[in-house]
Amino acid sequence: MLLRIPQVLTLEQVDQCRALLRQANWQDGKATAGPQAARVKNNHQVPADSPEAQQMAALIIQALQNNPLFMSAALPSKILPPKFSCYQNGQAYGAHVDNTVMRIESGEALRADVSATLFLTQPEEYQGGELIIHDSFGEQQIKLAAGDLLIYPSGSLHQVAPVTSGVRLVAFFWIQSLVRSAEQRRTLYELDGLAQQLRGELTAEHAGLTKLSGIYQNLLRQWMDS
Repeated sequence: MLLRIPQVLTLEQVDQCRALLRQANWQDGKATAGPQAARVKNNHQVPADSPEAQQMAALIIQALQNNPLFMSAALPSKILPPKFSCYQNGQAYGAHVDNTVMRIESGEALRADVSATLFLTQPEEYQGGELIIHDSFGEQQIKLAAGDLLIYPSGSLHQVAPVTSGVRLVAFFWIQSLVRSAEQRRTLYELDGLAQQLRGELTAEHAGLTKLSGIYQNLLRQWMDS
């Protein structure tokens, strides 16, 4: 499921992140890519252990945990600390699929079920730089407003088009979900959305709403990783 989640960060929080990015040191993005991805990756990233990266990551994770739409769609078990990248002067990231296993600084291995890109620059601030995702509906080219988040299955083939002018700043990260199947996550997300809609139309004691909630919980119990 490819989903846009608007205003995960406020514009004030975006400005806070951009101020920290101006202070940060940058390194070649190939340093954090696997052997195959490094062949097609051309960008710069903030070192994950830098104070700026850690401060921004904490801000973003807090915002995610307070966002009901993200929690419903991703069903996060663990959120890997966000990383931060910059594209300019023709930089791009060729077609690739994200690694299945991601490791955090402690060495713990996490499964990447959901990939996420949080936009930190407005679309009009740069030319090119579209996030291109190849899915069952064809090729999706995406540029979102600053503060908006895009999530999509980590098994998707995707790329970043060359940035021909301006600067593209994003945070990107992965989620290990309680439910590893993208199809099952979509079903649960749609059920949860229907329940939210009906709560605005029916009384809390309505039998249909109670039954729907029970179906959701039992499917989640059946599908979630033990």
